[in-house]
Amino acid sequence: MRTTQIFYASTLYGAATLAAALDSGCFGPADRRLLLVGNNAAVPETTPALDEMPGFEKLRGRFDSVLSWNEAIEPLHPAGWSPRNDDVPLLERHLRKIWDLGDDRIEIALESVQVAPALTIARLFPEASLDVYADGLMSYGPTRNKIDPLVGERVRRLLHLDLVPGLAPLLLGEFGPEAEVVPAEAFTKVIAELAGPSAPAGDEDGPALLLGQYLAALSLLTPAEEEELHVRMVKGAVARGHRRLVFKPHPTAPDAWTRRLAQEAEALGAELTVLDRPVLAEVVYREKRPALVVGCFSTALMTARVFYGIPVARVGTGMLLERLTPYQNSNRVPATLVDALVEDLEADAEQTPAPAPDAEALAGLVAAVGFAMQPKIRPDLRDSAVAHLSGPLAERTRHYFTRRRLTVLGLPGGIPVPRHPRVRRLARRALKLKRALAR
Repeated sequence: MRTTQIFYASTLYGAATLAAALDSGCFGPADRRLLLVGNNAAVPETTPALDEMPGFEKLRGRFDSVLSWNEAIEPLHPAGWSPRNDDVPLLERHLRKIWDLGDDRIEIALESVQVAPALTIARLFPEASLDVYADGLMSYGPTRNKIDPLVGERVRRLLHLDLVPGLAPLLLGEFGPEAEVVPAEAFTKVIAELAGPSAPAGDEDGPALLLGQYLAALSLLTPAEEEELHVRMVKGAVARGHRRLVFKPHPTAPDAWTRRLAQEAEALGAELTVLDRPVLAEVVYREKRPALVVGCFSTALMTARVFYGIPVARVGTGMLLERLTPYQNSNRVPATLVDALVEDLEADAEQTPAPAPDAEALAGLVAAVGFAMQPKIRPDLRDSAVAHLSGPLAERTRHYFTRRRLTVLGLPGGIPVPRHPRVRRLARRALKLKRALAR
């Protein structure tokens, strides 16, 4: 029987991770390897898919064919469509026909299997074995939604870049897949293929690279707040002595933001260049060799530090942690990791920063945050959460938890709740009254 491997990707970063995994021998032999491209933009017709982005041609040769998920399900939107259970057999036959799969044995590698479209693809091939590859810091957080065991139990491995050395991912841990690291050397080699000529080795005068994430689009900040966050990046980099700045905006961010940043930089005696090419931050690291990378909680901060040895600094991460709602927001663990491990750009130079947690302490913190986020999905993390929240680092890490969340889950640091049923009923009534008066 012929074996066909299907690799689903929606971002160039994800495709580069897959390419590195293939180059490293993470996948066994197959008769065919197909890259299935998805475009999850709000309006896919106006946004180029990853196979239309600069540099993709360097990756295409690793696959026998490139397919479009959007074309397969049009006019439905990939992020919003999920098939009815009764329709799955019919749709599987349809996809096998249009993709010339016949009776092939299917193996699938997916990103973000917690949500559509990856979850949809997994459901449409119920006999296929699954590998999940992580394309960022979110792999260190718990699964955001409860996954049907008919999908979760089929996941064999979680492939991930070792962005935080020594820390094991929590993603899909409830199903016990094997965690496998994609070698950093393979990833940086793929990035070298995507990049243009690199800056001369030994150039000590690289620019400071400022990373925009467009958090306003995720409703995490208002547009005005995010614009101010970028201004703080400029001021902080200049305060550290950098006079050449490069701003890499999110592709959908307003142009007006970059104009204000250029004006702010000029007023401070610095020169700011806007990088308008839609390229990966890692490509910029190789081409420009920045002396400093500044961001909020981007995965690119960790690739800069761990894979390229570039100094990094964060801005606004603490404020963002306070804004994330609900507590289960999947950005919480990435923001926590960056806040705990990366130096604050605006910190007082004369003040000695608190030491970063060691591997054991960091694992305890992430387990505690992971349990607080998803206690029903990962009840096995409760003991680790209690140990961390009652341990010697509890006071230093208390700001990563809300008092309300600790109270609801009965964790150390929460408000003690009376055990007598009548007292608890009165407390609930008082809370309801307080909420009603606040409206």
